[in-house]
Amino acid sequence: MFKEFKDFMMRGNVLDLAVGVVIGSAFTAIVTKVVEGLITPIVSLIIVMVTGKSSADDAFGSMVFKVQGVDFNVGSVISAIITFVITAFVLFLIVKAANKMKKPEEEKEADPTAEDYLAEIRDLLAEQNKKD
Repeated sequence: MFKEFKDFMMRGNVLDLAVGVVIGSAFTAIVTKVVEGLITPIVSLIIVMVTGKSSADDAFGSMVFKVQGVDFNVGSVISAIITFVITAFVLFLIVKAANKMKKPEEEKEADPTAEDYLAEIRDLLAEQNKKD
């Protein structure tokens, strides 16, 4: 049983997944800090300047509707959507930059086709006929 577990853990897929999870969590922290520390304050500043409110929370917080005593906090939903779009865009830019830094994979030679084999056979037969 231990050998099977060892074989399972040493397979490439499991190790790749483990590395991906660790790197992904570290990457998430970076993206979160970029969004929270840089992008969100810039968007909040723009919202404050456009709406004339004292803060972005005041601008979005006023979007609460009551229907028969039930609060619908539309401002929180809009704020979450904006945060998601900003985070997705920053992640897109980071992945795009990372892909540009990758070295292009070497061109692989195309596998021979049936026509290639037939041409080789033809050439070999032609050589053989010349010798006879």
